[in-house]
Parts: sequence; C-alpha cells; structure tokens
Amino acid sequence: MTITFYGEGCFKIQSGETVVLTDPPEAASGLTPPRFKADVTLKTLSSAKNQKTSASQIIGAGEYNISGINIFGFPIPEESNDKILKTVYIVEIEDIRLCFLGHIAGTLDPIIVEHLGEVNVLFMPAGGQPFIDQKTAVKLVKQIEPKIVIPSFFKIPGLKRKSDDIKVFLEEFNSKKEKSVTAQDKLTIKKKDLESFKSAQIIALNV
Repeated sequence: MTITFYGEGCFKIQSGETVVLTDPPEAASGLTPPRFKADVTLKTLSSAKNQKTSASQIIGAGEYNISGINIFGFPIPEESNDKILKTVYIVEIEDIRLCFLGHIAGTLDPIIVEHLGEVNVLFMPAGGQPFIDQKTAVKLVKQIEPKIVIPSFFKIPGLKRKSDDIKVFLEEFNSKKEKSVTAQDKLTIKKKDLESFKSAQIIALNV
C-alpha cells in the first residue's frame, strides 16, 4: 500500500491497481485538485442536502465494499446539522485498517471510538482551528491508539486559509524524536511493518 498527500485532507491510497481518494480540495482552497482517476472517493464533509453516494463516491454513514475494499462510515452528530454532514471512515485495505477523521473539530463519542476498533493508521487534522485543536488531538490519538499517525489540514504553501504549522502539533506530543520528524514524499507500508511499532509514530508527508 502506498499513501500520498495532496494537502488538506486529500490522500491517495493505492493498493495494486486500486485507488482510494479522500477529500479532494476545492479550487478555492488555493490547492490543485489531483487529476487521476480513483476507484472510490470518500468525503468526510458534505452538504446535508447533497448526499449522492454512488459506486465511485461515498458520502455519509454505512457499510460499503468496493473493489474488495471494506469501508465503514460513522456520523459525527455533534458536528453535523441541517446544512453539513461530517463522517469518520474506517477503510480496510491489505488487512490494514485506516481511519480518516476528516474535518473533526472536537472529541469523538466513546461509542464511535469503540466502533472504530483497532486502528493501524490514523489520519488526523494537525493545523488547529477550525478543526480539532492540537492538545485535544493528542488526547484523541492516545484514546484510539493507532500504530501510525499521519497529519492533515496543516499549513502548506499555496493554502489560502489560515492554519498552524505542523510543528505546533508535533510539539504537543512532547517528544524530541517527534519534534524532529522529517517529512517524506510518500509512505509505502505492509501489514507486517506495523509489528515494529510499539506506540503511535507520527509520519508527516510532503505535498
């Protein structure tokens, strides 16, 4: 499995010829949306009046199986209303469980955390407001106990909205090792690789 970052909450997850895309950015963000074709696109934030789930696009809660990939969507009712819908996803690929917290702005209900089960790779907003603040994010990471944490929604070149530098997020983990994390262009990982991780490791990706 190979994971590539395109800014904000946009990630490309590739397993063989199968491609999953999450939260492609709007042009108004200042970022360039990826132009490749995805087998399935996940949206963690959408209009409550425009929930068009299809064979290639998933929006909202439910259980799905596309191209052999299991996907579970869990709503965040505390942060959803009659205008927007926020969803957390679990994606199972190559026996690895990925969790996308998307546009989360606060803590998760303990019941949802329980439903997430074992999380191997957690995609977590790391740029502060309007998303979850860094201190709360660290507490949530400890609650979910993933093997790997991949930051999202932090300050990058070209992004028009205000966002914190990823260093703020790293400092909250109070670890010299994590403060000196070197971003890499992509992450290639297999299930067996996770056995060496004794605690959550932060892996930052370049755009």
